Formats: sequence, C-alpha cells, structure tokens
Amino acid sequence: MSTDTKTNLSRRHFLKATSITTATAGLALSGFASAKTESSCTSLPDKWDETYDVVVVGSGFAGLSAAIEAKNAKSSVVVLEKMPVPGGNSTINGGGMAVVGSDIQKANGVTDSVDAMLADMYKAGLGLNYPKQARMVAEQSNDAFEWCRDYLGVKFKEKLAQFGGHSIPRTHTTYNQSGSGIVHPMLEKAKELGIPLKKKVFVKRLISNKEGRIVGLEVITKFKPGKENSTATHFIKANKGVVMASGGFAADVVYRSSQDPRLTEELATTNHMGATSECLKEMIRVGANPVQLSWVQLGPWASPDEKGFGLAPIFAAYSAFTHGVMVNPETSERFVDELADRKVRADAIIKTGNVAVAICDAKGVKASMHVMPKLLDRKVVHTFDTIQALAAHYNMSAKTLEAQIQRYNSYVLAKNDPEFNKPFSMNQQPIVEAPFYAVRLWPKAHHTMGGVEIDTEARVINIATRETIPGLFACGESTGGTHGACRLGTVAIPDCIVFGRIAGKNVAKA
Repeated sequence: MSTDTKTNLSRRHFLKATSITTATAGLALSGFASAKTESSCTSLPDKWDETYDVVVVGSGFAGLSAAIEAKNAKSSVVVLEKMPVPGGNSTINGGGMAVVGSDIQKANGVTDSVDAMLADMYKAGLGLNYPKQARMVAEQSNDAFEWCRDYLGVKFKEKLAQFGGHSIPRTHTTYNQSGSGIVHPMLEKAKELGIPLKKKVFVKRLISNKEGRIVGLEVITKFKPGKENSTATHFIKANKGVVMASGGFAADVVYRSSQDPRLTEELATTNHMGATSECLKEMIRVGANPVQLSWVQLGPWASPDEKGFGLAPIFAAYSAFTHGVMVNPETSERFVDELADRKVRADAIIKTGNVAVAICDAKGVKASMHVMPKLLDRKVVHTFDTIQALAAHYNMSAKTLEAQIQRYNSYVLAKNDPEFNKPFSMNQQPIVEAPFYAVRLWPKAHHTMGGVEIDTEARVINIATRETIPGLFACGESTGGTHGACRLGTVAIPDCIVFGRIAGKNVAKA
C-alpha cells in the first residue's frame, strides 16, 4: 500500500490496543472513587473581589444558554471563559441540531417522535443512557430549536439532514453549517442583556462554606497556558450558585488516557486546545459523582490531512456519508454502513487498520459545496474525472472499486442495502456524475460522554450522600449519562441548550 493511504499516526499500535472488547471498554474505569466525600470546605477569602448572583463557567452553547436564562430571571450574571476567544468547541461544531416535531420536519413531510429519537439514542448509547435526561433532551429539543430561532434569531436551513445513527431525518442545520451560527447570536443576546463575559479566566478552585455550599470561585485572570499554578488569584462570589458549563476533556491527553489507555497522544483530537479536565476534577474534588468518564467518542469523519476539527467533517457528514460510499483502500470495498452511529463507524475504520476513503459524485457534493474551495485548496479533498483515476490516486483496484460502486448504485435504486442496511431516506442518487470527490478519513478524539452526574434540574449530585451539592449546577459536556456509550451526531446542541436553560432558570432560584 502506498504511503498516501497511510497516516503518520501509529495505527497498528492503536489497532492492537483496540482489540480489547469494545462493548466493555467503557466500564473499565468509572472515575475517581476516592473523590473527597466530606463537605470539602475550603478556606473562604478575607475579601471577595467581585460578587454576582450567578457565575457561569464556559461560553459555549450550554454556558451561554444558562447565562441568558439566569439573567432573564432577574439575576446578576457573569460568564467566565478560559480562552482568549469565546465559544469553545461550540463555535467549531458543525451546526447540526437534532430536533423532534419541528415545523421544518412537517414541511418536509417527515414524521418523527420522541420515542423514535430515544430509540436511536439508546441504540448508539448501548443502553447506558440515563433515561430521564435522555428523554428530556428529545422532548424539549423542539422548544430549544424554537428558542434559538425565534428568540435568539439563529438562522436555520429549510432542508433537513440525516446524520449517522438517526433512523429519521431530524438534523436542522445553521445557515453556515457551523456552531458559530448559534454562538454568535447567543453572544449578541448576552451583550444586549448586559451580561459581562470575562475571557482568559482560569478556574483554580470552587469555594464552599462549612455547610458544603458552593459560594464562589478562586480564579486566575489574564491567564496564559502554563500559568495554572499562579498565586496571583482573584475571588468571585456567587450569591446563588455556580454553573459549570466547562465542556469536555478530549484535548487533555493525560486525563483521557487515564480513562481509556488507548487514547494516547498518537490520537489527534477535533477539540480546541482548551478542552481539558481541570474543571471536571475540581467538581470531583468538592464531592461530585463522576460517571462514564471512559466513554470517549472518536469522530469517524475526521481527516488526518488537516488539523483539529477542520472542514472534512462537513463534506463527510453531509455529502460523502449520506450520498456516497466509504471504502477500505486495501480492499477497494465498503466495510460499514456509512450512516451508522459514530462508534460503529470509528470502530470499523480502526479495525481495518487503514485510513478510509470516502467518495461521492458531483450531485452528492452539493450539500457541502460551500466548504469545497477551501478543502480542495488545502488538498484535503481531491477531485477526479473518472473512478479509475480516483482508484489510481489512492492505490486501489479500479476494477474492484467500480464493481463496488455499481453494486451500491443498485442498492440506491432499490432503496435497500442488503450488505450494511444503510438507510436511503435522503433522496440518494447513484454515484455516476463526474467529477468525483474523495477524502481520507481516520478517527480523532471528539466528545467525552462522561462527566459529573446531575439530576433533572441540572443540580450536581454528591458521590457519597446522593444528595445535590448546594449552589453547584452543571450542563453540557461537563456532565455525563445522557448519551451513554456514544452520542448521536447533532444531539450535543439540544443537550447543551436544554440543560443549559434548565441550569440557568434553577440557579436563579437557588
């Protein structure tokens, strides 16, 4: 095989480690059983530098949703962001939002239900989803969608998409196919409401009183990476409570590999550099219950030919997976349902030991054409006039690949895939029209399903008492349980917004 079909990642080493039974891998480590279980009283400062009713940590979907709702409930609010720019992973998110029962679904003739979405979530999550939280996300997804569109002014496309693992088209996409299409209106609303956003603020510790209530935070201002142990700190008091919307830890190699030893530095991540574990560990220190931390999702649509999240996931998710095929270059044949859930596809790619190649034609690429100039210019995606030329470029058998595509085309026409049961509900057409587009894919660490346990009111649960920790709320990727073993694509946004809004409303009443 040519070096073009390889990645500099040590795939063979990773593949060897992945031979551990994947169905039980997520149960191997359940978090820190030794987390402090007493009230974790920490010394109160002699003087508070600032005071608010509510302090929100994190400026992504969840944090901004919480801040807006708390402010609308007449609380004074501040948002703290570690990085120099707001939004975190939410900004580089693909902008897809899974919604049940929207007017857009109805306009497109799509019949959906909460139970149908839950069934998809449970299937992907291997039944490890916390039932109450999962149901709340599905039931309130349309309210979250309408809040974004009608209150925040988020612009969505009128056409639906069907992402992997979903049995029904229910993904609603922002006009620019980016999470920034939601984050920017959120930031504008926060500014309109007078919510201050303080950037470069690192949370050093949560501060609790002798009763165990979280009453504020010690932070490092003007933070720069590597200055985590600075003694020049600032104290912020939270009269009502703290909302931790600090995100996941997929960019924290040391911590993620402590939860799943396979996830070493050899594995790239889609996350921004600030997606680390210090806030999670601080919640654990004050008694929060860590759940399902070892379930770390790998994005099957990531390309080794670009850094971070990049743009390849847009082409793969909206075009190649939906309207094309993914093949193993060693066999020149398909090896998985391109619209299976992320875990199934990522595991399948890794099992081959080869960087996969995803392919679609001139009709299929239309759904992602707006990112194609950059992808072509960066040589992440390549175009070919013939399937033979494509096969030659990736050192595949042209005869076998042509036969595979012809076979797949017959499935499209029959609307039945007897090999992998790929659903054909998005008006898929045969792959016949040149030019043909192709991208190399290898999974990257993407989403951490685990986090701290919360109840349905977004209150953090104490590991020892099973009661809530007064004054401490959490939402978004900093929490665990909702998604089980694997989060369905585009369910992150409704999860963040549903529980972000719940956290904001409830902390204002605390």
